[in-house]
Amino acid sequence: MDENREHKKKFSEKLLHKYRLVILNEDTFEEKLSFELTRLNVFVVASVTGILLIAGTTVLIAFTGLREYIPGYSSTELKQKAVALAYKTDSLQNVVNVNNQYLNSIKRVLSGDVKSVEFNRDSLLESQRIDPQDIDLAPSKEDSLLRDIVVQEDKYNFLETATTKANYALFPPIKGPISEGYDIKKKHFGVDIVATNNAPVKSVADGTVIFAGWTSATGNVIIVEHSFGLISTYKHNSSLTKEQGERVLKGEVIATAGSTGEFSTGPHVHFELWSEGHPVNPTDFIDFQ
Repeated sequence: MDENREHKKKFSEKLLHKYRLVILNEDTFEEKLSFELTRLNVFVVASVTGILLIAGTTVLIAFTGLREYIPGYSSTELKQKAVALAYKTDSLQNVVNVNNQYLNSIKRVLSGDVKSVEFNRDSLLESQRIDPQDIDLAPSKEDSLLRDIVVQEDKYNFLETATTKANYALFPPIKGPISEGYDIKKKHFGVDIVATNNAPVKSVADGTVIFAGWTSATGNVIIVEHSFGLISTYKHNSSLTKEQGERVLKGEVIATAGSTGEFSTGPHVHFELWSEGHPVNPTDFIDFQ
């Protein structure tokens, strides 16, 4: 015990033993500065200085641009570019997804495939089962006269009501009798209009040609995209007068009628209307006679 106490006492004395640090002029040996120090003072000053250096270095690295020069740290500019590229990639992915859906819709129009279409709301199948003539509205004389006026003004308006600001009546692609009508149960999603060879086929509305080419089943086919999610399709043409990407006007000639393709049995135009990816009956919106 005495030895331990003696050892601790000597250690304490060493820590508190005073030393003098003197700075002299080497030529004249004149004393310029002198400091009275102990080992404890030197240890404390060195420790505080080290802590301050570490803290200062950390602050410089974390909150200043100097960190960009340290390996492993990325610059702010690079991070901003990376974030911008991430946003662009996400946007491009959304565009690609929309384009894929759009192309799939066009493929369904060409092939007549509606297996992937859901009819949960306003089902087209249900609409085929309902005969408007079975509904007795019993209109009054005044109501009948008003209805006649409205029907004449907006008989073939594609939009839902006659009060719509834009009058979107469709132009008949070709005049003639219908040899086979629209029948969704038989997967005949359009109407066959009897025509003479090389008779002009016209666009039903303003739009853009999104397909103009040949298919083995339906011959020369041209598809036009219109406003309000409407797509019109013209099949079995003898020739096409418009190319993909061209703008067409309502009533403008886009093809000539014929009998091309494996499914054709004579000169006619197979005409289809698709609204938001759903086939609709063209005779509900166009007078072909």
